[in-house]
Amino acid sequence: MIDLRLLREDPDRVRASQRARGEDVALVDALLSADERRRSSGVRFDELRAEQKSLGKLIGRATGDEKAELLKKAEQLKADVKAADAERDAADTETQELLLKLSNLVHPDVPVGGEEDFVTLETHGSIRDFAAEGFEPKDHLELGQLLGAIDVERGAKVSGSRFYFLTGVGALLELALVNAAMAQATAAGFTPMLTPALVRPQSMAGTGFLGQAAQDVYHLDKDDLYLVGTSEVALAAYHMDEILEADKLPLRYAGFSPCFRREAGSHGKDTRGIFRVHQFDKVEMFSYVAPEDSQEEHKRLLEWEKQWLTSLELPFRVIDVASGDLGSSAARKYDCEAWIPTQGKYRELTSTSDCTEFQSRRLQIRVREDKKVRPLATLNGTLCAVPRTIVAILENHQQPDGSVRVPEVLRPYLGGREILEPVAK
Repeated sequence: MIDLRLLREDPDRVRASQRARGEDVALVDALLSADERRRSSGVRFDELRAEQKSLGKLIGRATGDEKAELLKKAEQLKADVKAADAERDAADTETQELLLKLSNLVHPDVPVGGEEDFVTLETHGSIRDFAAEGFEPKDHLELGQLLGAIDVERGAKVSGSRFYFLTGVGALLELALVNAAMAQATAAGFTPMLTPALVRPQSMAGTGFLGQAAQDVYHLDKDDLYLVGTSEVALAAYHMDEILEADKLPLRYAGFSPCFRREAGSHGKDTRGIFRVHQFDKVEMFSYVAPEDSQEEHKRLLEWEKQWLTSLELPFRVIDVASGDLGSSAARKYDCEAWIPTQGKYRELTSTSDCTEFQSRRLQIRVREDKKVRPLATLNGTLCAVPRTIVAILENHQQPDGSVRVPEVLRPYLGGREILEPVAK
């Protein structure tokens, strides 16, 4: 959530942010009104309580008719205090509910617009000219079937559409990617973490995934637990309700977990293969830093993502995501999109978001420095979303006979294999 003081002092900035996101601007005025009622009712409650205490002292010294009159007044005052308390609680509840609906403030440098209004910041690597090489590229599913690596038919039989099995070398390729990604993250100073895939409602809400993203979340009604769509949720909630010491920052974690997404609204999109699925594994970077350091940390996370994709020898571009395509928690987000030959376009492989103080305020995570306590900043960055990375590797490193060249960074994790060979039928 945002700082209420900022809302009061500069409501136009908050309105502009909501407008840039394409979200409800009227929410700002509703929140200002609720906050004013909360504060004024709090003042009235305090005044009545003070009057009640003073009256109590007078009653103790009074006698006869005077005492009777004061007691009568005390009864009325007791009712007034109770009413003021209820009014204060109601206004506070309304303020908190509205505050939780308000998205993070968009960074002023974010391009304004919808999904297609991003700005390309840089491109890396060379796109292969398959025509010049004399063959038509196969898509990842055909390659995966030739390699005995991907089985979507049995995935659908067992679990339904958008599920799959990684088999044989496909399973080994996932393990290689996870181990290589974790090795890079560990070398960069991240603490490896295996995180829960089920979290409580306060963890999911605290990270901002029960707002606009709620339709994509799986909920277990019987247990009131949520399946995470990213280990960001568990990593953000890891220090929930804690005060961290400033000299311990930055704290950096690399989480590995299964991820679950309904993919609501994606009917008809990416239905072939494993690019858009309901369950996948992912290595996620997560940082806790002082608020004034968040923008520099954001650049570092992006550099680590670029390092990873470069090590996989993939052509990719970096985009500055437009305001209307940001998640509710992100003030700014960069995506790294790899080239997918058979689609003839770049597709998102990694993203990194600066969530500033938005999540820490919701999760009550603070930092102590010089005896002062304040919210800190949280950031996240995908290092390796496994299925999409497999898609990019298979398509970009394929050979005319259906074999696939293994990027050097993965070879130590695949027993030294340089080529993935088609399996005999």
